[in-house]
Amino acid sequence: MRLHLRWRGEQENTTGDQVSARRQTTPLSAGTAALNLGLLLLLLGLSLMSLRFGAAPLSLSEVVAGLFGNGPDTHQLIVQQIRLPRVLLAWLVGLALGVSGAALQGLLRNPLAEPGLLGISSSAGLGAVLTLYFGLSALNAWALPAAAMLFALIATLFLYALARAGSSNLTLILAGVAVSALASALTSLALNLAPNPYDVQDIVLWLLGSISDRSFADVQLILPFVLIGVLLLLASAPALEVLALGEAEATSLGVNLPRLRVLIILGTALSVGACVAVTGAIGFVGLVVPHMLRRFVRYRPGQLLLPSALGGAILVLVADIALRLIGTPKELQLGVVTALVGAPFFLALVLRSRRDML
Repeated sequence: MRLHLRWRGEQENTTGDQVSARRQTTPLSAGTAALNLGLLLLLLGLSLMSLRFGAAPLSLSEVVAGLFGNGPDTHQLIVQQIRLPRVLLAWLVGLALGVSGAALQGLLRNPLAEPGLLGISSSAGLGAVLTLYFGLSALNAWALPAAAMLFALIATLFLYALARAGSSNLTLILAGVAVSALASALTSLALNLAPNPYDVQDIVLWLLGSISDRSFADVQLILPFVLIGVLLLLASAPALEVLALGEAEATSLGVNLPRLRVLIILGTALSVGACVAVTGAIGFVGLVVPHMLRRFVRYRPGQLLLPSALGGAILVLVADIALRLIGTPKELQLGVVTALVGAPFFLALVLRSRRDML
């Protein structure tokens, strides 16, 4: 696919000596630092805005007072116990999906790699559903994220094995679609055999993806896994910077490829699997955000990771605010909103690659 070749070409316009020197002297350019600062400030502003909106709209002063334990008890309860966990989950989910998408695209050198498209999110969802189906989550609260992360790890390892075997972009995407379809089919089978119809309804709504009606217990459940996973992915930035030149060149410049693969595979499984265990599958964030920000970091995959993490949190937060502002009888699920944005974006990428091949 010429889109893939051009994407690599834009990254390979730097010599090996320049890349090596850049890794040692300028790990973060001034432009990227300014971008990260701008994204962080935007994220903070959107977080305050998110705390304002809901069934009981609050002013900015009421939100700030509620955060610091001042004002009416009702406002404190709304801000601290209902809306703040929702904002924190948006941060965690967006960070995990954004940085995972950027890291997978850098590792596989495939611009279409993304946890949702490659079936990683669906596999994590299958693990979580099986835990709920067999009642293991009632025995131990850690069983749910553990199963989701395990299934996400299995899917990631399978896809990476295909990439290592020299599979084309098309083969990799089709394999991801197959993994996603298989995971969805097994999930549907579990739902079909579930004895309680109310449990089926709850699981179906959960699978659509949402951060509403969550508490600080959910935040605490996934926080360590997401933080460890994101840190592992960010630690791969220097090596990804050189890997854009090719595996042989990266090895000659001192990159430990097995260690890089472990960092990205384990980081993706931990962060994405943990998020899916609590919020369900929220797709396309890891695809849309890196493509939107790549040009601002001059197509350098290592410096794309942190902006993609912040951009992912912004996208999830914006989508969550939008679905609360849309006047529907029943609040839309977050996964539905991100799919409505991401699916046309993915289609545009496919059509663009088709035009480039003609």
